[in-house]
Amino acid sequence: MPAVVRVKSAASGARVAKGRKPLGGEAIFPVSEVQQDCSDCDVPYPTDESQRSAFVTPEGKKVTPHQWAVYDFTRTIPCGRITTYKDLCVALGQGSPRSVGSALRNNPFAPYVPCHRIIASNLYIGGFYGEWGTGKDEKLRKGTGVQCHRKMEMLAKEGVAFSKDGYLIDKSLIWRGDLP
Repeated sequence: MPAVVRVKSAASGARVAKGRKPLGGEAIFPVSEVQQDCSDCDVPYPTDESQRSAFVTPEGKKVTPHQWAVYDFTRTIPCGRITTYKDLCVALGQGSPRSVGSALRNNPFAPYVPCHRIIASNLYIGGFYGEWGTGKDEKLRKGTGVQCHRKMEMLAKEGVAFSKDGYLIDKSLIWRGDLP
């Protein structure tokens, strides 16, 4: 039986994915033990509470409950689809787009947790590996853009295209889980 993640709702009445009813202020997200599209991926992903409490990142840090919730939900994003930092925190009923970005920036399970499928709410490519944007503004951020171009290449292989300026071309690829 797959593990289940219980996410405390930040506010009563917060939206959670359809079919996942809040229980006493908690949203429940099943954690699949089957890899989505990472056939080459050899990253061990803890799925039960004992594994998670014992897990430390390569930097020696514990993963917070919020980070686990972000990683678990991110794993449900289908190949060839994207969601936004904001939609992800709304689906979880906790955190902020920045806290989601922070969790993904520290993602020790890439590509098993496909953080490249998260973009900004204005449909801009957003960040990747702690870098933000395509590097078009060389005066402000010299040498940036390499990682985000890598993110765009990864998404292009999944059929998700962006303009030269880094904006999503096909809005129908936005995935919001089961949210209305």
